[in-house]
Amino acid sequence: MNDALAVTARLPRARPEDVGLDAARLAEATRFVEASETPWPRDLSERLRDGEFEPPPYNQPLGPLFERGGPAGLVLRRGRVVAEWGDPARADLTFSAAKSYLGIIAGLAWDDGLIPDLDAPIGETVHDGGFDSEQNRTITWRQLLQQTSEWEGELFDRPDWIDRNREVGPGADNARKGEPRTLTAPGGFWEYNDVRVNRMSLSLLRLFGRSLPDVLKERIMDPIGASDGWHWYPYDNAGVEVDGTTLWSVPGGTHWGGGLRISAEDQARLGLLIAAGGTWGGRRLLSEAWIEEMLTPCAIKPIYGFMWWLNTNGAYHAAAPETSVFAMGAGQNLIWVDASRELVAVARWIDSGKVGDWIAALMAALDD
Repeated sequence: MNDALAVTARLPRARPEDVGLDAARLAEATRFVEASETPWPRDLSERLRDGEFEPPPYNQPLGPLFERGGPAGLVLRRGRVVAEWGDPARADLTFSAAKSYLGIIAGLAWDDGLIPDLDAPIGETVHDGGFDSEQNRTITWRQLLQQTSEWEGELFDRPDWIDRNREVGPGADNARKGEPRTLTAPGGFWEYNDVRVNRMSLSLLRLFGRSLPDVLKERIMDPIGASDGWHWYPYDNAGVEVDGTTLWSVPGGTHWGGGLRISAEDQARLGLLIAAGGTWGGRRLLSEAWIEEMLTPCAIKPIYGFMWWLNTNGAYHAAAPETSVFAMGAGQNLIWVDASRELVAVARWIDSGKVGDWIAALMAALDD
């Protein structure tokens, strides 16, 4: 594949019936998702400032925000687009789906030997003081990637306690978010904590000695033919010095503004890469061993891997195959990959309460 030409190449198209889909049912599923827009305002700054994530004073964004678009997305079967809606070429903030990109970048570090042992303390390779305390010194890469690290501290003016007792996912009760909780030993408690995710992102930057968006662009996004329209925005105060140069550490979401702004089409390309086990056009971009590690259930949170959501025992979305994996962000922003059925779907700005119904409608369109 010529990477320079691939940047402007469209994803291939197919008629639904040619790839094992019932065209009428697929059209019905598409109409449903297009009509199921999130109740979030188009001005995302309203959502952050109205207490969606934090009470004052922590509801003030640290990074840029942009008005969102309308519902958009596409469905691919056997590598070809069979349905699309809205404006799938529009770049929008994707909130916590960015965490899954960090999982991929961690895989590049592992493949390069920068992470020699997932179960070794991070402080053996990252020497910036973030892992020197008694609580933090034994934290491993696996624990940070699985969100079981129990890392304690403050990063970019946000303390880790702000996301203690935070819950997301099926049946989550987030009412106690930010309430005090005694920390366990690293590895003993699962918690969806953006401060700790941002600590992982900074740790990866230290390993590469480069901007993570630059690494992602060079190693993943350009080879898969992504557009030039995506951008990963740091917080305004996230500049760190590396070898005398200021580099900007990027967040794993848009919890406090910033984050990954990207189109549904580019997200679909990433989904195709995962569905293909880390290869693109016959070229291996991410090792098969890393894909397996990344999508292995966490022992104490079986629906979570390394920054990717899993459908272990059908526990996340009952209508989806158990082999499904998801990159998900608030809003709702979703990449759904089921390699066993050669299925990739991306949905942007869908009402979170209607995702399961859309998945069920799409599954009903499968002829095989």
